[in-house]
Amino acid sequence: MRPYKVLLFIVCVMACLAALCLVLPHHIAIGEKEVRWPTLSEVLEREEAYPQPLPEEEEESIIDPDTIAPSPDTIVPEKSAEKPKPVIPKVAVDSTTDSRQFLSSFYAALQESGERKVRVMHYGDSQIEEDRMTMQIREQLQKQYGGRGVGLMPLLQTIPTRTTRQELRMNGRLIGPSQAQQGPKRYLVYGFKRDQREDGMYGAMGQVAWMNDSLVSGSEDLIAMCKPQSASAHYDEWRIFADTSIRYTTSGDTVHLMGRGAVYGLSQESRTGVIVDNIPMRGCLGMVFTKMDSAQLRDFYRSENVRLIILQFGGNAIPSNEKPETIRGFVQGYRDQIHFLRKCAPDADILFIGPSDMMRLVDGEWQTYPMVPYMDRLLRKMAMEEEIAYFSLYQWMGGAGSMLRWQETGLAGSDGVHFYRSGARKAGNAVVSWLLEPMTNHQ
Repeated sequence: MRPYKVLLFIVCVMACLAALCLVLPHHIAIGEKEVRWPTLSEVLEREEAYPQPLPEEEEESIIDPDTIAPSPDTIVPEKSAEKPKPVIPKVAVDSTTDSRQFLSSFYAALQESGERKVRVMHYGDSQIEEDRMTMQIREQLQKQYGGRGVGLMPLLQTIPTRTTRQELRMNGRLIGPSQAQQGPKRYLVYGFKRDQREDGMYGAMGQVAWMNDSLVSGSEDLIAMCKPQSASAHYDEWRIFADTSIRYTTSGDTVHLMGRGAVYGLSQESRTGVIVDNIPMRGCLGMVFTKMDSAQLRDFYRSENVRLIILQFGGNAIPSNEKPETIRGFVQGYRDQIHFLRKCAPDADILFIGPSDMMRLVDGEWQTYPMVPYMDRLLRKMAMEEEIAYFSLYQWMGGAGSMLRWQETGLAGSDGVHFYRSGARKAGNAVVSWLLEPMTNHQ
């Protein structure tokens, strides 16, 4: 087809759509469903409602395809005037007390990091995948208090990280993330029920790989390669957390594992200094720790001198819930998880990082989900009552509407939820600066 005919066709289509915008009603009822048709003025003005294109190198956003809560991209924009807004109760929060006072045990442990290893475990949802945010926390802590290596990694890394390139070979054949089912059986405490164990034996990462030729022929003989991708990822020694029936040898950046049994994680670290583990749980609400074996967790936290547990959850509860009582139920659930972790790790302090600003399209305009500020205040109140530290990503970003500014400046994705790498780097630096400020002030 000649170019002028293609152009003529496009112009005709646009003219037809414009005519439909003029003649069709704004809302069309189809049975029990309602379809919203934009007006011509909305179409012409729509460009201003979207952020500018992002730099090419930042066009990577980690999305939750299997998240419990639907992505904002899959939610049909609604007419806000026809749906009553939820009545959100006021939450009285103590804004005068600095919650970092509840990190005194961790701060004391940092002072002894030259003689003994101090472990920090960062659990979170997809916002921390790729080692995002955790990487900045690790780099700053190790810069000031020593330590090397990225810490814990799963045997098969299904989400590549920016700090370490991992490969797993079985019978000389590469098992990539998309061929995970062809390697050793993976069990996860989060996600689908078919991938979960009844005995709660997942290890500290909440996932375990089962080496057994009765499951996958050849999975009792594996070679894993974990190669640092940055200077800060270099390490002093390998650590293998597995059943005693698993035998292994290490050579450079590779480890050869043989036998039958469970592999709970590989770790590249140092004998002293700070080790910071990145443990993302895609789509997870954060209510999973009570499903894990308490004795196994207790042994790990004690033997590895875990002195800070960071929990970064809450975002997956927002998109599909608009009732304050539901959000209160989630916050109570986090309280239960904290009680459980305290019993497993009595020597560790806890830091909860709340969800960022999250936005959706309503009548073509980006609006903050109404439950985000409510959950943020409830989490802050819960943290004070449980005497744990709390960092509000929502408030630090600038509160309601700040995600749109982050999109416009190339810091966040078009889904209105996830940070780009540049945004995650900025957020991670903010968290660790806030975390270490009391130590800096007392030096």
